[in-house]
Amino acid sequence: MRLLRLIRIVWIGYRYRLDEIVCAADPSGRLSRWWRRLFFWRHDATPRGVRLRVALESLGPIFVKFGQMLSTRRDLIPPDIADELAKLQDRVPPFSSATALTILEHHFGRPVTEVFAAFDPEPVASASVAQVHFAQLFDGREAAVKILRPGIRQVIEHDVALMDAAAWLLETLWSEGERLRPREVVAEFAKSLEDELDLMREAANCSQLRRNFRDAKLLIVPEVYWDYCGSQVMVMERMHGTPISRIDALRAQGIDLKRLSAAGVEIFFTQVFRDGFFHADMHPGNILVAPDGRYIALDFGIMGTLSDEDKNYLAVNFLAFFQRDYRRVALAHIEAGWAPPYVRVEEFEGAIRAVCEPIFDRPLKEISFGKTLLRLFQTARRFEVEVQPQLVLLQKTLLNIEGLGRQLDPDLDLWQTAKPFLERWMSEQVGWRALPKALREEAPHWAKWVPQLPRLLHQELLARETARRQAKIAARRAAKAKRKERVRRTALVAGWVASLVLVWWLVKNGWL
Repeated sequence: MRLLRLIRIVWIGYRYRLDEIVCAADPSGRLSRWWRRLFFWRHDATPRGVRLRVALESLGPIFVKFGQMLSTRRDLIPPDIADELAKLQDRVPPFSSATALTILEHHFGRPVTEVFAAFDPEPVASASVAQVHFAQLFDGREAAVKILRPGIRQVIEHDVALMDAAAWLLETLWSEGERLRPREVVAEFAKSLEDELDLMREAANCSQLRRNFRDAKLLIVPEVYWDYCGSQVMVMERMHGTPISRIDALRAQGIDLKRLSAAGVEIFFTQVFRDGFFHADMHPGNILVAPDGRYIALDFGIMGTLSDEDKNYLAVNFLAFFQRDYRRVALAHIEAGWAPPYVRVEEFEGAIRAVCEPIFDRPLKEISFGKTLLRLFQTARRFEVEVQPQLVLLQKTLLNIEGLGRQLDPDLDLWQTAKPFLERWMSEQVGWRALPKALREEAPHWAKWVPQLPRLLHQELLARETARRQAKIAARRAAKAKRKERVRRTALVAGWVASLVLVWWLVKNGWL
């Protein structure tokens, strides 16, 4: 099975001349010229990015998802290929209704008619990993039932294994392989797929995001019906809304698109900086708009997380960026250890200014984040800055936000919308305003340790006194040993002197 799959992959690569893309990476150009002479009969003017995209579509949904992930790594691939891969769509024909009912009956251990009051056998959405059906519970609540595609785990394992083998060959045989780290890219992709294959993990992601926005007036997250969920089946509240890509329908409903676009920016920055937990697959197919103008989030298989250090680093950089303090941006990279310490701050600052300055004071319709990120990655490569893997999903999400913003309000000033939020967040993290929050967070630890302070202090004083006594005893022993050693050496010297005197006396008296 794997051998047949490998043969098909090799044939697709040959058919769409993907080998030429690899050969073209040779900086000398000799390999590319030699390869064209070897396969002189192949002629096709189709751009390489188009050929790669069509090849991935021919290889199936797993390779399509890999191409989608690769399109976000503009630090690794040329811009023309990244732009073309961004067009990939994860569309797969649904599996049969009979198969869906069989999976559900196996999961619940009883007929579907005993679990749901109503179940629509026709799927409303189908993707590479799962498909969704609508249902109704016996208590009257409407539900969306997500079912994992049968056999998908084996397909993924086979395809990822082949990708890893190809990445190993690239890393071993290609001069650029070590810098591009293809095996790390495949491992990153495999991890994201593994997360998507466990619907209990997705349900937990959904529940966490809903809890984070429980009191918010900007975002609706469906409720998870835990009693019905498992690793292959996820049941949650059915959402009613208009796809965010249907701009005309939103206008007809009286939705304020400018307010909607500004709310999207606030939701994004709230997830990133307040929670450090954000929806990382915010393409238009996963977002609805409720009749009251609130966002509705769907599909929680891919979520990003950031540590406190990551959030502080990003906030410092964003604020410095908004204030056009490019020196602060350069210093933040060096202080975080992401740029080598020998990098000249002034030179790094000038390179960042050349990238960022042209996009200020311009509406979103005149800004391309894709090109800006590309130039930033080129600058990063020039100054040997390490691209952090935990920020790749954030980059992808930012590009999705750009696309949504262009649709809803091309005149949106992203910087002016985001700056007040970031300034407020920073003021809550540092300074006097942050003190009450820090005290609340540390209070449980203090409640545990404060009652123990007298005992701990006594133990510390006792330990110090014991150490002092032991040091005195050790000093006495050392002095005693030193005296013994001095006596031993004196006796040894006296013995040698006495022996020499005796020998001299015996020689003098003729005894020797």
